[in-house]
Amino acid sequence: MAVEGAVQHRPPLPPSSAGPKRAMPIPLFEPGTGNLPPGIHEATWTEITQRFGKTDHRRLLLKGLRAALEALQRAGCKRVYVDGSFVTRKSKPADFDACWETAGVTPAQLDPVLITFDPGRATQKAKYRGELFPADCPADAAGTMFLEFFQVDKSTLAPKGVVAIDLRGHL
Repeated sequence: MAVEGAVQHRPPLPPSSAGPKRAMPIPLFEPGTGNLPPGIHEATWTEITQRFGKTDHRRLLLKGLRAALEALQRAGCKRVYVDGSFVTRKSKPADFDACWETAGVTPAQLDPVLITFDPGRATQKAKYRGELFPADCPADAAGTMFLEFFQVDKSTLAPKGVVAIDLRGHL
């Protein structure tokens, strides 16, 4: 999963306590790459299901993502960022990738599966159909945190977008 030299410097993200600032829907995919434009794109659960749940396979992945979001919400997580081919134009993504803010999370209330990082994250994929990581943990040997790491296209090293979900409201 490591991408050497992929660290990109961005201004610090606003803390999630600022709350979501929604001005527009999830943007269209970029021509050519099929990625979302660079940045963090706020979305509600309804927007995510409408935009990324167009096939039976994608709806199955959404079911797992929702279960993971509910588990994180119960533990006090405030915000999750969704990445991977799931938030691209790809017609049949294998899974979803996500990272979650650790601030406010009560470790004792966290589903142990969410901190099980066995090979291929098999345990997470079996339960949630995707991979989830703490946003403020290193994703590569260079020390790039997962939130920043997820905002880089692994094949081109160009910036790309992710989708953020505020868990402080209703899913």
